[in-house]
Amino acid sequence: MDFKESFNKFIKDAKRVLKVSRKPDWPEYKDLAKISAIGVVVIGGIGYIIVCLGSLIGI
Repeated sequence: MDFKESFNKFIKDAKRVLKVSRKPDWPEYKDLAKISAIGVVVIGGIGYIIVCLGSLIGI
């Protein structure tokens, strides 16, 4: 498959995805925002614990 064929396939697939996508409604948006916020807090907490342990060990 050459570049032109792969590019045309990508464009076709992108159009198909845009046709079936939709805007989320408010409850779905709130759920996604909650999940994202929880993920940020968890990752931040893990990073904070690693930094604290590193400073205690003296690294």
